[in-house]
Amino acid sequence: MTVLSIENLAVTFSTDTGDVPAVRDVSLRVRPGETLALVGESGSGKSTVALAATGLLAQNARVSGRISVDGTEVVGADESALARLRGRTVSMVFQEPATALDPLSRVGAQIAEVVRNHRRVSRAEAARAAVELLRRVGVAEPERRASAFPFQLSGGQRQRVVIAMAIANSPGLLIADEPTTALDVTVQAEILDLLRASAADSGTGVLLVTHNMGVVADFADRVAVMLEGEVVETGPVEEVLLRPGHEYTRHLLAAVPRLTVAEPERAKYAEKPERAGSAKEPAGSAPVVELRDVSVRFGRGHRTVKALTDVSLTVRAGETVGLVGESASGKSTAARVALGLVRPDSGSVTLFGSDLARTRGRPRRSLLSGVGVVLQDPVASLDARMSVAECVAEPLRVHQRGMSAPQRRARVAEALELVRLSDGLAKRGPRELSGGQRQRVSLARALVLQPRLLVADEPTSALDVSVQRTVLEVIAELQGELGFACLFVSHDLAVVQEFAQRVVVLRAGAVEEEGPTMTTLLRPETEYTRRLIAAVPVPDPVLQRRRRSALAAEATT
Repeated sequence: MTVLSIENLAVTFSTDTGDVPAVRDVSLRVRPGETLALVGESGSGKSTVALAATGLLAQNARVSGRISVDGTEVVGADESALARLRGRTVSMVFQEPATALDPLSRVGAQIAEVVRNHRRVSRAEAARAAVELLRRVGVAEPERRASAFPFQLSGGQRQRVVIAMAIANSPGLLIADEPTTALDVTVQAEILDLLRASAADSGTGVLLVTHNMGVVADFADRVAVMLEGEVVETGPVEEVLLRPGHEYTRHLLAAVPRLTVAEPERAKYAEKPERAGSAKEPAGSAPVVELRDVSVRFGRGHRTVKALTDVSLTVRAGETVGLVGESASGKSTAARVALGLVRPDSGSVTLFGSDLARTRGRPRRSLLSGVGVVLQDPVASLDARMSVAECVAEPLRVHQRGMSAPQRRARVAEALELVRLSDGLAKRGPRELSGGQRQRVSLARALVLQPRLLVADEPTSALDVSVQRTVLEVIAELQGELGFACLFVSHDLAVVQEFAQRVVVLRAGAVEEEGPTMTTLLRPETEYTRRLIAAVPVPDPVLQRRRRSALAAEATT
């Protein structure tokens, strides 16, 4: 018995430049209570398969083959039949919560709408159900958060709202497209536990689309590996991750960043060599950016929220500082303070030796031209009306107005090549690219001005593991060559450990601890940091099962 059956699926998109085959002859099955992980690099067709299963492909898609969800045929079904299916029989958690939520509607009302679409309940009952769902997915103060708009929530909180909407009606099939991309490791562990319990209690089948091999090891029963629209390997999770049969699967697993942990688990993974670039902390150089005793509050009166409290941090030339912590810990706020986008209530911010608060007009614009920015959400940060080349060239038009058009085109081509994007993508729009490709466009846009400071807010969260490694190696090589500083905001501790020389751990807007990366992450001083490290899943299903059991036993004592 299956809740999802896909047979000989083929999907081709019609574009202005011709037909683009996205999926070819894919056959998959998901049984009740089972999790099938669909993995592969960006552009491999994973999300296309997921969208096809819910009938959500764009109008320019041609579909052949057969898709059955709990006995209902999807291919060829009319919109009314698909509407009855979605939300009740099958639900989907999308990769980018900012685009999945209505920015003009309160999150409680959006969840309640999903409830009322499929249940005969009053508005009051639906509102109470929405609050309870927010509580189930770990949203703090759910009664208050239900009245918030999406923009008032952090990225991780928005993703939890999307998950609450997906499980609102206890669907038989849950399709999760990168469901933990925006979540910190502790909330990720909680969400995976929630999805695991839902699958076990109600027999919900899960199709998990992800590039996070740790999540696959922690959550999946079976794995299907996709390459260029085809499934090249499938099998039980232990077989595929520990004894991969296909060369491409071995390539993917070799690119996974692996967190070096304390004994006895540390022996599982060898010590990593120091990366290229500025491997040693340049303690004697002047700070490129410095936050000193910075406090930030949002809102007024009883609605005031303390985002940062007396935060101090320094990033020097050629140095990468990792800023880590749970969702809503203040990581992104601290990065925005460093960029001058958020004015602190108290404390000072120094950028390239200048007091940012006292710098105005043209000098301030000149100062900020030395900063490159990669934001967490590539959809929100790229103008959909522009081509890829125009998006990358925009900083040049703003800050280097004397540059000729041929010079701009050459610089844009160089930036795209640095992030491993082909010239053929330059004329496309951002929405024609995969999530990983869009994030690389954002990185190219940040590097095009050859900045002295790169502020990267979750720069690799949307990238598959091999592209992630390539992008980080590019940043490291350029940093070693150009000597720019990097403030690296991330919830991926394995990436931070591999990429940053120092780490600052934030908790509830305050600095919990800081120090050299390997020292802090191998021998943390605080219980909070130890809990963060323990929540990181490792890409070994046997070891991860033991770690999960140990965490569960510890939680009950």
